Parts: sequence; C-alpha cells; structure tokens
Amino acid sequence: MNEFMEKQLAAAAALRQIRIVPVLALESVADGVRICEIFSRHGLSGAEITFRTQAAPEIIAEVSRQFPQLLVGAGTVLNVRDLHRAFEAGAKFAVAPGFNPTVVREAVRCGFAFSPGICTPSEVEQAVELGCRLLKFFPAEAAGGTAMLKAIAAPYRHLKLSYMPTGGVTRANAADYLAIPEVAAVGGTWLGKSADIAAGNWSAIEEAVQSAAELAKNR
Repeated sequence: MNEFMEKQLAAAAALRQIRIVPVLALESVADGVRICEIFSRHGLSGAEITFRTQAAPEIIAEVSRQFPQLLVGAGTVLNVRDLHRAFEAGAKFAVAPGFNPTVVREAVRCGFAFSPGICTPSEVEQAVELGCRLLKFFPAEAAGGTAMLKAIAAPYRHLKLSYMPTGGVTRANAADYLAIPEVAAVGGTWLGKSADIAAGNWSAIEEAVQSAAELAKNR
C-alpha cells in the first residue's frame, strides 16, 4: 500500500467520525474563523473550504492554526497548482467535483489525501485504477440521490470504497445518505450558506450547525 492510499484510508476513517462536513465558500479569514468557532462550539469537527474564492488558502492556513482539532479540508481543487496550494496551507484532505486524472496522479506522487468526484461506474473504475479508495459522489441529488449511489457502490463493495456525497444534500435527506454503509460522511452544502454569511445572519448559521451536529452524533 502506497502513501496516497494510506492517506485516503486515514481521511475516510476520520470522516466517518465526523459524518457531516460543512462545505464553505468564504470571502475572508474573519468569516472563516467565526464559522469555525461555531463548529467547535457545537462539536462539528470538520470543514471543507472550497477554492471558489481567492481567500481559500489563507483561510485554510488560519483556521488550521486556530482550530487544530478540526479536520480542515479543501474543496473544488481543479488543478495541480491548487492541489499544492491546498496542502501547503495545511489542508488534511482535498476533494474535487469531477475526475481529473492529472490531479489524481499528482496526488499519488506526493502522497496527498485527495479524492476526485465521481457519478458513474466508469469514473469509479478509473479512480480505483489510480489507487483511490475515498471518492466524492457529486452532484449527489442531481445524479440520482441515494438510489444511484447504492447502485454505483454495489459492484465495488468488495473493494471497500468509501464515498462522500455532496450536492443537494440537506438536513432533511442527510440521514438517508448516512445510512448507506459505504458513506463516510456527507458534504453539508446547507451549512454556512454564502448569503447568510454576507448578510451577517450568524444566528441562522448557528442554529443549522447545532442541528447538524445533533444529527451527526446519532449517525
């Protein structure tokens, strides 16, 4: 087993302890620190900071420093440059919405815990061929939801793959995804919405985080 696979398996094990990972597009370090304070207060111990904003690397570095107990990851990692930026900033894992073999091969070379996105059996097989054992299922609901994920997972069950469904996962359907044995965690796109952050609606964010934390503890 190479370092890449070891890191993927370790990330999957850590995600299985967290169960719900907020997926965030943040514009400032201050917002990142504030929302991670909320996560810590309510026992939600992971976060995915997406590379959809220029501030992502700086936010990952600062929240990793201030909240070492959090499993801080990077999302929307679409190229080799951002892959290195994410892990240099301190990301403990990284994911992408799609399967880019160039990025996966670089992650294998460097031993980074990077997981590509898949939504078809062909993508699963290509990812497995490169050594992946933790995969992001995206866009989860649009691609067929829990029924599709169960159908995709079934032929590869003997490989002991883990998945993180993201995209359309909500408080209402998260438990259905988490009930699937192959699911390590779900991406909580409903937590820390950009509109709420921009409006300073921190009470709504805290309420959503508290509810998600309670759900995660029971799953």
